Amino acid sequence: MERTIQVNGGEPVSKGAGRLRKRVKKALRNWELYALISPVLVFFILFEYFPMYGVQIAFKDFIATKGIWGSPWAGLKHFERFMQGFYFNRLMINTIAISLYHLALSFPLAIFLALMMNEVRHSLLRRTVQTITYAPHFISVVVLVGMMTVFLSPQTGLVNQFLGLMGVPRVDFMAEAAWFKSLYVLSGVWQNTGWSSIIFIAALAGVDPQQHESAMLDGASRWQRIWHVNIPGIMPTIIILLILECGKIMTVGFEKAFLMQNDMNIAASDVIATHVYRSGILGAQYSFAAAVGLFNAVINLVLLLTVNRISRKVTATSLW
Repeated sequence: MERTIQVNGGEPVSKGAGRLRKRVKKALRNWELYALISPVLVFFILFEYFPMYGVQIAFKDFIATKGIWGSPWAGLKHFERFMQGFYFNRLMINTIAISLYHLALSFPLAIFLALMMNEVRHSLLRRTVQTITYAPHFISVVVLVGMMTVFLSPQTGLVNQFLGLMGVPRVDFMAEAAWFKSLYVLSGVWQNTGWSSIIFIAALAGVDPQQHESAMLDGASRWQRIWHVNIPGIMPTIIILLILECGKIMTVGFEKAFLMQNDMNIAASDVIATHVYRSGILGAQYSFAAAVGLFNAVINLVLLLTVNRISRKVTATSLW
């Protein structure tokens, strides 16, 4: 039986209603904070949550003239088609390999860059390094791939010109399947490592200076202070970002892979996103494209939950 309470001698109200009233009063006292976050909430509701009703076309044979609700149900047909397809193994291997390659290289480099910039005491040198490393992030993917095409051209590219001077045979990097993953990852590292290091630099600013002072009194060198003070100080941030990155393993950027892709390197460059574009979007097979997108999202969610659970048990640090 629900408990009731007396409010100022008036009519009794339920315990749940009293708790709700307290929450409303608390919200009204902090209305400025709720007003500040309301545009973000509206954005996510309109563009992230509301469109989720359309996910049902992954289980239907979508017909544009009949609409989403009028299209016939197809069950798991599109999921089976994708997983039993001829290119399924190649798509999964390429997608996962590129993601893990990028994670293994870019994530530690961002931490290393942040640690090194944190040790730079000359303000002008520090600002110069920050500007140089941040700037590539603002280059569009189209421009980046265009730069790669020019620099790596087998006839006029600077790289092949240098190889020719060294007596090394010219290489058509953009057409070699063996070079695709390295070019994709290394160009991404060059473009985004500086930007990714910002959050680690911010975390380093929160490390207690007294810990460094104590370590210096104990005779610790700069490298020892980095290893025993700075890295443990930003370890919670590292773990949280690593969990988030693991939740994106199945998500390889479509635009860059598509722009770098050609008939000669497609064995290494064909990822789930480009396959869906060719067979789903260009072929107007929207149900198939939605099924593959849902397949990707579910795997990413499972990875995120698994890594978060492991992290919570091992390090006591997690997203929730």
